[in-house]
Amino acid sequence: MNHSTTASTINSKPTTSEDADAAARAESTILPYYTGLNGVDLRTNTLSADVLWLLLGFLALIMLGIRFSDTIWARHRQASTASMPYAEQTEWRTTQWWWMPSLKKHLLYAPLLRKRHNREFRPLPSVNWGTLPSRPCAIFMVLYLAVNVAAMSVLQLNRGNPNGYAVVAELRGRSGTMAVANMVPLVILSGRNNPLIPLLKISYDSFNMLHRWLGRLVVCQIIVHAACWTDVAVVDGGLKHAFAEASRNDSLFMRSGVAGCIAAVCLLLLSFSPIRHAFYETFVTLHILLASLIFITTWIHCASADVDRGLPQRPWIMAIVFLWVADRCARVVRTLYIHWPRGFASTAVCEALPGRVTRVTVQLPRYVDIKPGTHAFLRIWGIDLWQNHPFSIAWVDHNTDPRYESGLEKATPPDGPTLATFLISARQGMTQKLFERASCNPKGIRLKVTTEGPYGGYHDLNSYGHVVLIAGSTGITHQLSYIKPLLEGFNAGTVAIRRLVLCWIIREREWMEWVQPFTEAISRIPRSEHVLSIQVYLTRRRSLDRLPDTIPLVRLFWGRPDLPRLVADQVCQQVGAMCVTVCGPGALADDVRSSVRAVQGKDNVVDFIEESFTW
Repeated sequence: MNHSTTASTINSKPTTSEDADAAARAESTILPYYTGLNGVDLRTNTLSADVLWLLLGFLALIMLGIRFSDTIWARHRQASTASMPYAEQTEWRTTQWWWMPSLKKHLLYAPLLRKRHNREFRPLPSVNWGTLPSRPCAIFMVLYLAVNVAAMSVLQLNRGNPNGYAVVAELRGRSGTMAVANMVPLVILSGRNNPLIPLLKISYDSFNMLHRWLGRLVVCQIIVHAACWTDVAVVDGGLKHAFAEASRNDSLFMRSGVAGCIAAVCLLLLSFSPIRHAFYETFVTLHILLASLIFITTWIHCASADVDRGLPQRPWIMAIVFLWVADRCARVVRTLYIHWPRGFASTAVCEALPGRVTRVTVQLPRYVDIKPGTHAFLRIWGIDLWQNHPFSIAWVDHNTDPRYESGLEKATPPDGPTLATFLISARQGMTQKLFERASCNPKGIRLKVTTEGPYGGYHDLNSYGHVVLIAGSTGITHQLSYIKPLLEGFNAGTVAIRRLVLCWIIREREWMEWVQPFTEAISRIPRSEHVLSIQVYLTRRRSLDRLPDTIPLVRLFWGRPDLPRLVADQVCQQVGAMCVTVCGPGALADDVRSSVRAVQGKDNVVDFIEESFTW
């Protein structure tokens, strides 16, 4: 069976008057172009998908090469400076490539426009319009969109075909093909176990933003696919005829296509930013259900076509479903591994703290190597078993805490337990329920918690001689996780760190209770006072009256910090290569980003890392 366009038959020259009349009737025939593969150019469709995937693979290889060279350079810098005295790291504060500071300032660290990137658009307190992509992310999305538009524009119309319905049929086939082709990176980008995250060192947050925009593109292509079929069917027999054809009981092909299109449109509407932010937990559940429905109906649509062995895109959707299921299976394996041999849950102590924050300390039954800067997804039994959310791991300890042990456990202590502590701000849904439940007991409550992870932790700060950690509110969780390993590495002579500054911005002095056990542990680390400086900024004046006289390693200030001046002062005192990291509200992250871009000179090495989770 010939699956290519029938335009060549329609455009053939008649040899007799009867042939001419027959050709005229054939050229005016509409029916063939909304049934079967008439008018569909399968060869160009497959070529378009192949080109798209090849471009993505080529870009991934380029990024992999860049990340590999960065890693080699960082390892070399760390090995050269780990045992180097304070004053001899000067050469590493100077960049080896004169063009690198300008590249960081105008591209790598640049927001889309002037300053705003992670600060959310909120015309009303309860309405969240989301955030803007960074400049590199925006450039990628524009180029990716251009490739898709170009692929859908290579039609017979450009090759002189006068039959408009044949062109519409080809566009129908092309848009459907590109929609399925784009589902492959769409599913990969959505996965928590996406192998590109550690390989390319691109955050899950960045991939998640690309996933949202790519999802919108896929839905638009599905709509174009359906609209092209509807247009020809309506012209042929009217709206009732088109509806009857689409809802035929004997056509699984048509009904699966209609169901998939409706599910895709519903998913697009529900993912609208104000709706997604207002009802996030409901959105997540519906998102999974609708995405599953789209995959199933697409598979049925490709398999039930009146074509031998189904449509050519059938193996693609099978691979997509396999990738989606594989990510879910990997999550189960991670969960089983971290809780082994206790099944799917461990005991956690939950304590309500000032500022509507719950400190959750999970005792994992085995030794788990948790790197700094990681996060995990928590499913808290007795609060909301159906929801799991990501939280940064603030502190890791491998000592047993007696609060978690029953009588039997005290007699036979677990083999190498790991204590992972989270600070969870009460907002709405599960986090609010958890805080209210923990507030009922001043000494804390014990709950079963399923921990999935850890994820992330691919940013290595061991090669920097000077590190500035800036945190806002519960953003301290991410920054705190780096301090203990860096100080221990400093004492062991295995890291380059010589100056470590933590800047924490909070409203109330009482909020320092969140990290009190950890700051006390840090102060007991030998020689910590030679490296670490903690600056706490209290933004409410009434907190000033209760400031204690002295807190080890901590200096207290009233008001918000002058971030451009703070970063500039640290650059003036720079020791070796310098890294500034930020974790906190979007406005704070944008201010720090702007400050780091401002100090990008011609000869200094100042890197920037932003930890965020936009949803």
